[in-house]
Amino acid sequence: MPLGYTVGISSLHKGYPLQLPRIRRAAATTQSRCNVIQAPSRLAQALTVPHIVTELPGPKARAHLEFDAQWTSPSVPRAYPVVPVRGEGCVIEDIDGNLLLDFNAGIAVTSTGHCHPDVVRRIQDQAAMLIHYSADFYLPIYAEMCAELARIAPMKEKCRVFLGNSGTEAVEGSIKLARFATRRQYLVAFLGAFHGRSYGSVSLTASKAKYHAGFGPMLPGVFHAPFGHVADLKWFDEVLFDKLVPPTEVAAIIVEPIQGEGGYVVPEDGFIQGLRRICDEHGILLIADEVQAGGGRTGKMWSIQNWDVEPDIVATAKGIASGMPLGAFIARDSLMTKWGPGAHGTTYGGNPLACAASLETIKLLEGGLMDNARARGNELLTGLRSLQKRFPALIRDVRGIGLMIGVEFDTHEHAAAVEWASFQRGVLVLEAGHTVVRVSPPLVLTASEAATGLALFGEAVAEVAASH
Repeated sequence: MPLGYTVGISSLHKGYPLQLPRIRRAAATTQSRCNVIQAPSRLAQALTVPHIVTELPGPKARAHLEFDAQWTSPSVPRAYPVVPVRGEGCVIEDIDGNLLLDFNAGIAVTSTGHCHPDVVRRIQDQAAMLIHYSADFYLPIYAEMCAELARIAPMKEKCRVFLGNSGTEAVEGSIKLARFATRRQYLVAFLGAFHGRSYGSVSLTASKAKYHAGFGPMLPGVFHAPFGHVADLKWFDEVLFDKLVPPTEVAAIIVEPIQGEGGYVVPEDGFIQGLRRICDEHGILLIADEVQAGGGRTGKMWSIQNWDVEPDIVATAKGIASGMPLGAFIARDSLMTKWGPGAHGTTYGGNPLACAASLETIKLLEGGLMDNARARGNELLTGLRSLQKRFPALIRDVRGIGLMIGVEFDTHEHAAAVEWASFQRGVLVLEAGHTVVRVSPPLVLTASEAATGLALFGEAVAEVAASH
């Protein structure tokens, strides 16, 4: 059986050979630097997934952690000690040969699963032709990528696209365009929001104070509104427009239609529609940050489509290119044509390899993965809500759409303990906010994998409940 799964292989993610020539073991120079020899691949031989053959972290992983600590910036946040060396579908193999069930997809990035053969093949074909040439010139695949993103944009008006490398770049470009096109200065984001770590994006971010600590002053002209409830919308008239700034000086409202790092918070019906009404009334642009929630994760290409609202600008990255570094902002033609050459640019943005991966990713998303996200998401939500009924004192809420699901615990300590207990069972989940564990697996997740993950996550919750 391919990959040695005991669970069924999804027809959405088939075609792996037993031994994959595309992934080679680390070269001698890499191994000598780290002094860790990776375990032979177990993906084709394992009888079960997860398949744990050492303690977690294992001996090779612990050796690598020591090496990593000598050379990497301590600013990089690390969730727990996973040392991945190989991935296929929803499975990660660590450096010790343990097979782990991936329920976070590298922070909601590997939408088509790890190393989907169609995506890998498209990257390989492109790499054999051209790896890089700047967007200062006329790369055919750059324009093709822009046209494809414009085609799937959630706006009826013709759109234009700027390609970058990451989500934070997409957000930075969006707010630059908004200020330039409107000739207004102020921006509104939301409490709980996460938009990135570069200066403009982190100024919009309001999920944790530590993201601002030591870096002030932030970008001026940014306000933060309460998020999620229809009643919160009165803040705009009663506070912002009445006491702080006139609406005629507000360039844009930027919103994650479903908050990501802030805790996988789904707004009330009517909230997103209310933002659109406010923007229309005052000539304010609505920017949808779809970096985490977009790319088919909620069962629709863009999460804002769950509320039938059209934004003016969309920022995207993460799952749109299956793990390759691609970000983009998509804007109405009437906005994007307001600026000219040199107003915004990039060296690496729209890299041919990333574009190739994204074009194939979109094909796969439209070819069945969004439908699968809805089906598997419903199964996970049902199972997690049953788990909540078993442990109501521990689990305060289960929420989400598609394969973007948040499980809220009563304390941060309990959320962290469940994350760790899940890891010890070979299931990779990830905290979001202070008390939430996010469940965001690749969109190729099978029903059997969903059931396995649910069972193990349930064991993790039961362990924490018993010990606390």
